[in-house]
Amino acid sequence: MRHASAEPAPSEAFVALERACADLGTRLFTITTHDLDRGLFRRIHSSHPVEYPLHGTKPLERDAWFDLCVVRGEPFIANEPAAFATVFFDHALITSMGLGSAANLPLVDADGSVPGTVNLLAETGHFTTARLTAYGGLVSRFRSAILSDMRSRISEGGPGG
Repeated sequence: MRHASAEPAPSEAFVALERACADLGTRLFTITTHDLDRGLFRRIHSSHPVEYPLHGTKPLERDAWFDLCVVRGEPFIANEPAAFATVFFDHALITSMGLGSAANLPLVDADGSVPGTVNLLAETGHFTTARLTAYGGLVSRFRSAILSDMRSRISEGGPGG
């Protein structure tokens, strides 16, 4: 039985995607699951575990962000703090880290559901059309491995479960 304090080994797919996104300029990278039954978002990977620790949760609000990313499976893109301040409760922390743009890329499963998102933050204006195309390609490349790892962690009662 896994103890609640035991940290699972970082997923190879999570780490590989984080590194590839950093190569494109991402400065903060997380992966979040959406637990609709419990009404929670849960962080299962973080490039900045001090500011954004693993297992961190927040209430799942069925707002415009939820409708866009989780219901419709479309990315949320904000290239300046004012564009994400209304949907990110932690916008002050984000900007204090020198970050001014955000992209939340849905992980769409084979059945069309969205069990999680890849969350990228960078300097203001970072998410150009060309970069978003590149990020989308990376998420597509790693999608199956990430979703598989997500499911195994949930079934084992680990982060996200």
